[in-house]
Amino acid sequence: MSKNQQRKLINCLIEEVQGKTPGTQERQSALTRVVDEILRSRPICRPLHGESLSGVCREIYQGARQILYHLIDKDIDDYNPEKTPDTGWVKSRMNLAFAQVLHNENQLNRLALEAQQHPQRSQQRQYLLTELVTIVQKYGKLIRPYQGSLTQEFYEVVYEDAINRTLLYVFQKIDLYDSQRGGFMNWVNFRLGKTFLELQVPNQIQSTTTDIEQLQHTESAPTVFEVITQCIEEDREGIFKKECLRNNQHVNFKAIFVAKRVDGKRWHDISEDLGIPVTTLSSFYWRCIQKFAPRIKQYVQEYA
Repeated sequence: MSKNQQRKLINCLIEEVQGKTPGTQERQSALTRVVDEILRSRPICRPLHGESLSGVCREIYQGARQILYHLIDKDIDDYNPEKTPDTGWVKSRMNLAFAQVLHNENQLNRLALEAQQHPQRSQQRQYLLTELVTIVQKYGKLIRPYQGSLTQEFYEVVYEDAINRTLLYVFQKIDLYDSQRGGFMNWVNFRLGKTFLELQVPNQIQSTTTDIEQLQHTESAPTVFEVITQCIEEDREGIFKKECLRNNQHVNFKAIFVAKRVDGKRWHDISEDLGIPVTTLSSFYWRCIQKFAPRIKQYVQEYA
């Protein structure tokens, strides 16, 4: 079923509920059908290859289903698809339901422990880790480290990549999580803070260009970021385009930099375009940044 078809079906089911008398069994049954149809597009707690949900994922799903039922029941009579975008109305309530269930981080702690119980590289372990990472991305309370001397632009760049690296670490090193020493999100946020501090290259590039900050006082002068972008886009020596991921000429540092920093694409979008996991792209990107940092700094200094 396409998204458009599902949207139409949900609208029909909502109209059916609105036509039922409150408090009746018929309305309750119709509400249940609306909730179950909405949850078909849920981002987490989806069964593995058609199997039934079990363990913590099942508990999270059942809790969200119950909360979503009450949220929909409370608001459904005021819903008008002609005035309110149905996708936003539905999605916001589904996200709220899962957020309320996951507000108590005990669920995440238990899900991490459940993943640890399965053999490395087993299908069930990979499934649970994927669920865990997705939940952290969407509903986890991730910290925002101190910005320090980083510009807001550089801060967001470093922060986004620190998150990606942290989630990759969780996926690969879940066995290092010790529930006796604290909650799962404490462990994740400790790693996120540490990873953020390790990503010093943007800060190094920025700190070495202090002398040219005065250029930014004139409207015609390019910013430091524009100088760096010019360096990579021009690629006079061809070194940025030559640096490829897995010998794939289409997946090179220059192309990824332009997509991410010039075109403003999200890692998720670049991942879909290239058919490569976000964590793989992010790791490759930062390895290149670290590798080429001396050349980039030299270019900026020469420009000054």
